[in-house]
Amino acid sequence: MNHFSRIAQALEARGLDAMLLTGEANRFYASGFRSSGTDGAALVTKGKTYYFTDARYTEAAARVVEHAEIREVRPGRSYTALINEALAEQSANIVGFEDAYMTVADYEGYRKALHCELTPAADLLFDLRRVKDDEEQSALISAQRIAERALEDILKEIRPGKTEKEIAARLQYLMLHYGAEDMSFNPIVVSGPNGSLPHGVPSLREIQTGEFVTMDFGCIFHGYCSDMTRTVAVGSVSEEMRRVYETVLAAQRAGIAAAAAGVTGRAVDGAARQVIEDAGYGDYFSHSFGHGVGVEIHESPNASARNEEPLPAGAVISAEPGIYLPGRLGVRIEDVIILKDGGCTDITHAPKELLVL
Repeated sequence: MNHFSRIAQALEARGLDAMLLTGEANRFYASGFRSSGTDGAALVTKGKTYYFTDARYTEAAARVVEHAEIREVRPGRSYTALINEALAEQSANIVGFEDAYMTVADYEGYRKALHCELTPAADLLFDLRRVKDDEEQSALISAQRIAERALEDILKEIRPGKTEKEIAARLQYLMLHYGAEDMSFNPIVVSGPNGSLPHGVPSLREIQTGEFVTMDFGCIFHGYCSDMTRTVAVGSVSEEMRRVYETVLAAQRAGIAAAAAGVTGRAVDGAARQVIEDAGYGDYFSHSFGHGVGVEIHESPNASARNEEPLPAGAVISAEPGIYLPGRLGVRIEDVIILKDGGCTDITHAPKELLVL
């Protein structure tokens, strides 16, 4: 999982001699090696790539990072000192940096210490990450399968009296048990009236008969995120609950049917949104149809009303319409799809017909 060459090939078109990677997400995307926070940096030039880290990670990085020279930070040989040496070796003067990730304080530190001109270039990485190659897609699918195994197990445990926190904790355990490296995000588990909170935090509320439970969760495998949401009913459903659920499911299917390379994010969002509006719930669909999924749980491109750009082939996005009736109930159903010419592939295999436990 190494994208140094793709980054190097994109430099000339941006007028850059090199790209400095200090943020955790782009550092991993480029190198395939994960280290936390700011514990590492990479410099990609047209002729050579360098990966800088300290003694805690040197051996581990050497096992993973390919097509780059690894140089170790030591007392008296700081990151900026090593970067300056590499810049001089490659005669690199104009260097892109991750303006979307770097703090002002870090930028000022690099600007004062480095012998080059720093120019904002986070969009270079964002553009590359929009399109997932076969290896990335494979990791995303594997992460999805782990989440689905966890869902299959948790459905056997949901019953009246269980709390939202219990379910959230079990989902995390199960995903780790089945091979996840970490969570994509803290699971969202909301029930009954809490279901109207799209990003509600699991509480000690006990599940009751005759209400929905919405679970939004995902995990990381080989550095890539899964993301899925399923809403299930406990015991029984009212006619209103069934109507809301079926509307969301129809909206999701309409959005997925509209999704294809070359279609705008706005059009995909609009196909799903129209179904919800026609059913009279337009005021209760408060977010976009979907977002990009990859190294980060939210990345480009988005299937939203604000995105009028064509979506590229190879993009991986969520498909997650919802209806949220304040203080009463909520329903969201989420799959992840890979866009291709003429359509898309839904990589989520978990059933999504209304399930009453």
